[in-house]
Amino acid sequence: MNRDKRTLIFSRLRELNPHPTTELEYGSPFELLVAVLLSAQATDRGVNLATRKLFRDANTPAAILALGEEGLCEYIRTIGLYRSKARHLIETCRLLIEHHGSEVPAEREALEALPGVGRKTANVVLNTAFGQPTIAVDTHIFRVSNRTGIAPGRNPAEVESRLVKLVPEAFRQDAHHWLILHGRYVCKARKPECWRCLIADCCEFRRKTPAPA
Repeated sequence: MNRDKRTLIFSRLRELNPHPTTELEYGSPFELLVAVLLSAQATDRGVNLATRKLFRDANTPAAILALGEEGLCEYIRTIGLYRSKARHLIETCRLLIEHHGSEVPAEREALEALPGVGRKTANVVLNTAFGQPTIAVDTHIFRVSNRTGIAPGRNPAEVESRLVKLVPEAFRQDAHHWLILHGRYVCKARKPECWRCLIADCCEFRRKTPAPA
C-alpha cells in the first residue's frame, strides 16, 4: 500500500470521526490507567460497569490502596482475571504513591515499570492522557492493519513499528482510535462488513464480504 492510499484512508476516517477517543470511561489519567489495566481480556462495556462504582468510591491511588486487594475484588469481580488485576492494581497504587507523588507518569519507562502495565497499556495512556502520538496495537488494530494492508506485520510489535513509520504524521495522534473503532464495528474478525465500509475501495483485502441478501 502506498502513502497516497494510506492518506486517503485516514482522511476518510477523520472525516467520519474528527475527534475519536477511547470508549473507556475516565475522568483523570489515573482513572484511565486503572480502566486500561482492567480492560485486558475484557470488554470496555464490562470495565465501565465496574469502574462506575469503583471510581464513585475510590478514584485515587490512596483510596484504592485503602480498599486492599479483597476490597478491590468486590468492585471488579465481574471482570476476567479480576484477582490478578486487583493484585497488580494495588501494587501499582503503592508505587505511584511512593515514587510518583500519586501522579501517573508521562514517561514510557516509568509506566512500564508498574505491575500489569505492558507496552500496549502504556501506549494507550501516553496517547489518550498525555497527547503523545503512540499507537497501541490490540487484536482489532492488528487485524485491521494486516487485513487492509495499511501496516502488515507478524506480531503486534512489528505492526506497531510499521504504523508509527507509515501512518502520515497528520493522522498519527488519532490513528490508534480510528483503527480500533473500525475493527470493533466494521472490520470485524469473523465477518467484516465490507459492504458498508468507507475505505473498502482502498482496502487490499481480497475476499470482501457482500451485503447480506
